[in-house]
Amino acid sequence: MTLRGAAIRLTIMLGESDQTHHRPTYTEIVHRAHRAGLAGASVFRGIEGFGTSKHVHTARLLSLSEDLPVAVVIVDTDERIRAFLPELDDLEIEGLVTLEPLEVIGCAGRNPAGPAQDHP
Repeated sequence: MTLRGAAIRLTIMLGESDQTHHRPTYTEIVHRAHRAGLAGASVFRGIEGFGTSKHVHTARLLSLSEDLPVAVVIVDTDERIRAFLPELDDLEIEGLVTLEPLEVIGCAGRNPAGPAQDHP
């Protein structure tokens, strides 16, 4: 899928240990985005953070946390992201969900037969 120009970024902040249907919620979100045919989704694990609970979660050795912050980032057109939002309704996400407009200026993908190629 080629994605250039105006787009939107959906960011979902949640805890690493959050579960949906006996699997990590971040995994469920990525798989739903994939099934929906969205342009891409990535999960980023934080090393420290806090949310509405005001409890600081950290990866520092002396206070290891099993519930580090996780961000799921999905980028696609505004129309496709907004159509995807109802997919999140039954996940009972206890975190921050944001939408941010952006401009995609480049998008390269891997070619199974060779190096990365730019998509026109």
